[in-house]
Amino acid sequence: MDALDLARWQFGVTTVYHFLFVPLTIGLGVFVAGLQTAWHRTGKEHYLRLTKFFGKLFLINFAMGVVTGIVQEFQFGMNWSEYSVFVGDVFGAPLALEALLAFFLESTFLGLWIFGWDRLPKRVHLATIWAAVIGSNLSAYFILAANAWMKHPVGYEVVDGRARMTDLWAVLTNPTATAQVPHVVAASFVVAGGFVLAVCGYHVLRERRDPDRTRPVRRGADMWRTPIRAALVMTAIAGAVVAVSGDTSAKLMYEQQPMKLAAAEGLRHDTAGAPFSPVPGVEIPMMLSLLSTNDPNAVVQGTEDLQKRFTQQFGPADYRPNMPVVFWSFRVMIVFGLATVGLAFLGLWLTRGRRKRNPRQVPSWLARAFLLALPLPTLAVVAGWLLSEIGRQPWTVQGELLTAASVSPGVGLGEVAVSLALFTALYGALALAEAVLIVRHVKSGPEPVAPARRPDAPSGVGGNTAADLQPTLMY
Repeated sequence: MDALDLARWQFGVTTVYHFLFVPLTIGLGVFVAGLQTAWHRTGKEHYLRLTKFFGKLFLINFAMGVVTGIVQEFQFGMNWSEYSVFVGDVFGAPLALEALLAFFLESTFLGLWIFGWDRLPKRVHLATIWAAVIGSNLSAYFILAANAWMKHPVGYEVVDGRARMTDLWAVLTNPTATAQVPHVVAASFVVAGGFVLAVCGYHVLRERRDPDRTRPVRRGADMWRTPIRAALVMTAIAGAVVAVSGDTSAKLMYEQQPMKLAAAEGLRHDTAGAPFSPVPGVEIPMMLSLLSTNDPNAVVQGTEDLQKRFTQQFGPADYRPNMPVVFWSFRVMIVFGLATVGLAFLGLWLTRGRRKRNPRQVPSWLARAFLLALPLPTLAVVAGWLLSEIGRQPWTVQGELLTAASVSPGVGLGEVAVSLALFTALYGALALAEAVLIVRHVKSGPEPVAPARRPDAPSGVGGNTAADLQPTLMY
């Protein structure tokens, strides 16, 4: 093992760890904003309690995402200086837009939301969470646009061994980006939906075991049906978007990254009417060609034949990615994603119609399934990331820069090993802290709020002051 191998391990491990928080932040932020909007429009107490409850979970996750994301920037200078030199002139614009526009928008308005409960007008305070949500989605767009450029570089020229951007608009509207952004963002909503369902499932089961425990503050209505139904709808719709955008991405992969497509299917030789294998040994005739081109008789290139062509085009090297990892990541992504979305559609059916007037009729086994399915969407998005990034190997920038030529030349094996060990220890401690905070907050449940003031009662007399109506959770 050399410094390149350890550097790849370090970047892969830290990025996967960071990616655990990103989808949940994107999706859960929108969910919290939706709950606060419902409270703003209806004034119903349970919407406020749910906003506060899921809002704190969102903040815990957001903080961890920021901390772990900073490490990614350090690594560009630590272990990947040659890569940074090559892509810096292109990545400068989208990453600057992400930092100066999206992240500052997100963090500034999130701060106003946290501290503005008893200081801002109700409508202005609602606008702050929506502004933060817009910032997080803009941030995702700019990051994914930069990532898409690595897969399909456009709007640039190579001058003195460096990529120089010639067209910012081409970079931001890269067809790979326009397909990847809705795919990743929609997958984030699936992750958030699965998380909300698991939390709600836990509380439904706990209240069913001890119905008297929360009866004084429930006021005759089960507040958990509201987020359950909202999360089911969000997950089902987002799942449909993931499927459509995934189909678009597969067709772009056929044109732009044929080696990744071949590795994902385990196809070794050029094949007309290529079959699709859900599992090894089982084939659906012509399905891969149909999915890739809408033509069941189209030729799909295989890894061995592509290896020969790339050797002639780029010189001697092994241009095949890690075949087992790419093959199985593709299937884990599909199976776990479909299982989550399928559970959402099943939940919508079982909680439909008259059941909304009796939330306790939601089957206990369904609530338990929500809880047990918690890791599935996260594993699906992590598998999708592995497919996307490992499938591009041995390139960091497709057709332009090899991974072996991207590593910092002055960094030795020992230095990378020490930093990898330090990051592993740090991330282990952060994971423990994150788990303790989330589990503790989930178990505590939503805090009660004071009942609304009677219309005929003056402020502070026989009712509540404005401050009394603010959330009791201190962020």
